[in-house]
Amino acid sequence: MNENELQNLIEKASRIVFFGGAGVSTGSRIPDFRGANGLEKETAYGGLTMEMILSKSFFHLHPDLFYEYYREHLLFPDAMPNPAHLVLAEMERKNCLAAVVTQNIDGLHQKAGSRAVYPLHGSIFDNYCLECGRRCALEVVLRSEGVPRCPSCGGVIRPGITLYGEAPDPLVMRGACREIARCDLLIVAGTSLRVEPAASCLSYFHGKALVVINEEPLEIDQRATLCIHGRVEEVLGTLRVPEKPKGVRKNWWS
Repeated sequence: MNENELQNLIEKASRIVFFGGAGVSTGSRIPDFRGANGLEKETAYGGLTMEMILSKSFFHLHPDLFYEYYREHLLFPDAMPNPAHLVLAEMERKNCLAAVVTQNIDGLHQKAGSRAVYPLHGSIFDNYCLECGRRCALEVVLRSEGVPRCPSCGGVIRPGITLYGEAPDPLVMRGACREIARCDLLIVAGTSLRVEPAASCLSYFHGKALVVINEEPLEIDQRATLCIHGRVEEVLGTLRVPEKPKGVRKNWWS
């Protein structure tokens, strides 16, 4: 019944935005951060937490340990989009979805074909040298041992992801908040909404309908027009995507 209600809301909406977290990618065998078996539950290197290891200060103080953890727990280059990613890409192609706002760094939305994507926490595919600024492909990080070095100057390469203690890219944040403010249907899925400032993006929503899809109950459920407890890829995978008239969409950076 809930899936039928979601279908009806999508068909009636004029502008839809999707806001997703780690639960969108667990169907692609990428572990989440805060679930029952998430990375938050693990400790390493003398009891350090995930937040400590993936912090800006730890990266600069112990880049070797940072990359050891990073390669093991955050890099899944062979992961493929699951039905949730594919449905969202189809929704965009059929003018049914204005944008995807994601907290994920895995690039699976883009791999599925989505173009209007706001990666609030950056991407594992965007790496750069701290010395000369050269952009480096993920393969450079994967092929290297220890701390990856720039092929041009030998400087330390850092991943283009938002580390704990850093603010998200302001241009991406501005675009994401603008999209959320303009939509009449917001679908929030696979996120605990415990990470700031990403979670604060939802305060910009003043549209008609809020849909929450998550395996565990959340506080935001009380505000939702429709709340579905289930796996994101299973819920979205049942949708029949309607074709909608092509609207006028400005570039997200404008």
